[in-house]
Amino acid sequence: MINTFFVPAKTVITAKGDSDPVAIDSAVNRVFLVTLTITEIVEQEAIEIRVYGSPDGQTWPATPVLTFPQRFYTGETPILLDLHDQPDIKYLRAHWEVNRWGRGLEQPKFEIALSLREVPKEMLVASRASS
Repeated sequence: MINTFFVPAKTVITAKGDSDPVAIDSAVNRVFLVTLTITEIVEQEAIEIRVYGSPDGQTWPATPVLTFPQRFYTGETPILLDLHDQPDIKYLRAHWEVNRWGRGLEQPKFEIALSLREVPKEMLVASRASS
């Protein structure tokens, strides 16, 4: 069962960047909960996060498998990522872009975490049965 971080809790982000690749080839189920947690933010700034998939952990297509909506505030944003129809993806990597506008410091500053957790098949079956 995969339960890890692209970006560990309380990581300070001040510029665009990429996480290390995360291997997902051991996943029993190819559905993941990706959760962005923003614990600190400055006024008048935004962060955009995309997740990319790769067959080898070296080549990364231009099209992301998941895109978070642009975020301006603290809080938690969970999104389900279903890769059942993309069996060639064996690695995931997060990429973020940040920007700041207005008065004050020009450099953005965010304190975030970005987690990746495999959703057990039993939870998906139970969820579908209750809907």
